[in-house]
Amino acid sequence: MFTGIIKDMGVIKKVQNGSDAFNLRIETALTNQIHSKLGDSIAVNGVCLTITKLYNDGFEVNIMPETVRRTNVHQLQEKSQVNLEPALLPTDRIDGHFVLGHVDTTATLIKKQVEKNAVTFSFKFPHKYARYIVEKGSIALDGVSLTIVSVYQSTFSVSLIPHTLEHTILKQLQMGSLVNLETDILGKYILNQGEK
Repeated sequence: MFTGIIKDMGVIKKVQNGSDAFNLRIETALTNQIHSKLGDSIAVNGVCLTITKLYNDGFEVNIMPETVRRTNVHQLQEKSQVNLEPALLPTDRIDGHFVLGHVDTTATLIKKQVEKNAVTFSFKFPHKYARYIVEKGSIALDGVSLTIVSVYQSTFSVSLIPHTLEHTILKQLQMGSLVNLETDILGKYILNQGEK
């Protein structure tokens, strides 16, 4: 489990996309700083992955086909930056919201607008997830915990302060960029419970 508060931006050092495996090697000081171990969970752009190798300068993960289909990891290349968050410890503060790292789908950036000290990003998403996206609700985009500003049919907007832009890869988004989208787990369970 995660909170959507990014702890570091890593750099893709190697992408192995073969017929039988999809592996990423990521350069970061974070895994050494928190004394990561093999088998630990780490969120990479909001995707919960398992550390399969550790290096002095980072780590490696192995990604299954379902994850490749549901996320934007297939677009990652050497030198791409990624948002990183280690799994939540029971003693940690919860500053964002509960994020599982189980990405629902991707969303496409369709508009950016500066308003004083904030930048509003608008995204288009698959309509089948509309019931889980609510105004003033929580959402994770590339692993970043954000509050939804507005929703209209198959689009929603979030507003980012300078600190979030500076400390995440969201500042690099261009029109048409794909982000990993995870809707709020509490909303999913509440809505699905009501259907039974």
